[in-house]
Amino acid sequence: MSTSMPGPSALPVPVVVPASKAVAWLVVTALIALAVYYFIGVDQGAYSVFGKDMHIHEFVHDSRHFLGFPCH
Repeated sequence: MSTSMPGPSALPVPVVVPASKAVAWLVVTALIALAVYYFIGVDQGAYSVFGKDMHIHEFVHDSRHFLGFPCH
């Protein structure tokens, strides 16, 4: 009768991200988040980048109401 013992398992290696790369990801993520916030919450309100064009407003209309932004 032969029993086999499992060998040592490999430990997970943490991913190390350099600080400069982490800052770049943070800045890009913050800019994207601000753009999404603008298009959902502010566009077609008091300020609008696109003037009287209502395409963006209509595209995110239900999201605005769901998140509590007034638009009417």
